Parts: sequence; structure tokens; C-alpha cells
Amino acid sequence: MSLTLEHITKNFRGFQAVEGVSFTLERGEVVGFLGPNGAGKTTTMRMIAGLITPSSGRIRLEGKLSAMIEEPSFYPYLSGLENLRYAATLAGIPQRMVGASLERVGLTERQHSRVSAYSQGMRQRLGLARTLMTEPDVLLLDEPTNGLDPQGVADMRDLIRDISSTGMTVLLSSHILAEVEKICPRVLIIAK
Repeated sequence: MSLTLEHITKNFRGFQAVEGVSFTLERGEVVGFLGPNGAGKTTTMRMIAGLITPSSGRIRLEGKLSAMIEEPSFYPYLSGLENLRYAATLAGIPQRMVGASLERVGLTERQHSRVSAYSQGMRQRLGLARTLMTEPDVLLLDEPTNGLDPQGVADMRDLIRDISSTGMTVLLSSHILAEVEKICPRVLIIAK
């Protein structure tokens, strides 16, 4: 087991955003987290990542977690390399992990370009590189193909397959069933 949620609930001033979510992810699994917009996927991922506290329930994590929740943000006037170096410094991550992460996501050739010149797909890959620098055991990816063209979606799918082949556990949220079917052998569905 890498991650277990037991009856997780989140209330925001009387509005119940998530109610009674329970599941377990095993080491090395790539699991799709499906549901319509507003179903509670991002809220659940924020609770797993520790960005917000559940109103009730329990989350158990074995190992290190990293997350790309919603669209990743960067300093547009810095290059991809400079953004990752800065993030590594803030997080106490060795600088050697920056180059390895950029190479892993295929951004080595554009690492010196300003992020403002990056396509949506390149920014998504840069966000993934930032999450991989920590060498996590569990990776949360919230709508990683959102806004990507068909080639960008295919590239992201290949990256996720590559990541999962190393034994990393991946929880991938989406509202597009066809996308998840192509990469996830197991799917969790959340609604209302």
C-alpha cells in the first residue's frame, strides 16, 4: 500500500465538497480519478497533498508524495532551468536533480528559453519535471493534459507510462474517460 483514504470528507462553510471518499493505491499503480468538473477531484487531491485539512476521515501515506495540482505556475521571465533551480533551492533539493528532471520530460533543448515562450504542453512538462525532482513514491497529477493538443496529450501519456514503469504510484485525475482508459488499468469514479 502506498496511499489509503478512509472516509474523507471536506466541508466549506456548510457546503460539502467531498463526502466519504475511501480508496487504497498500491505501490506502482497508475490509477485514474474520474468525475465531472466540480465532483471533488481537486479538493480530494489537495487534502492528500496536505494543502487543505479534511473535515473528517484519515489519510495514510507510505513514502514521499509530490503533486501537480491544477495548472502549474512559473515565473514567466525566467527560463525553465532557472525556475526549477529556484524551486530546488527553496525545497532543499540537490541541484543535480534539476537537469535530470528536465531530461526526463524532454525539455533539455528548451531549458534556457523563458517560460513565457513555452507552449501549454511545455509548461505542463515543466510542472511534471518540478514534481519529479523530489523523487516521490506517490505522484498526484490533477488534469495533466488539460489544454494540450493531441500530440501534447500523447507525449504526456508516454511520460506517465515511463514514470510508472519505475514503480512510482500515480493518481491521475481527469473528467475525460477516453484519456484515462489509454493509460490507467484501474479507475476511481467520484460524483456529486
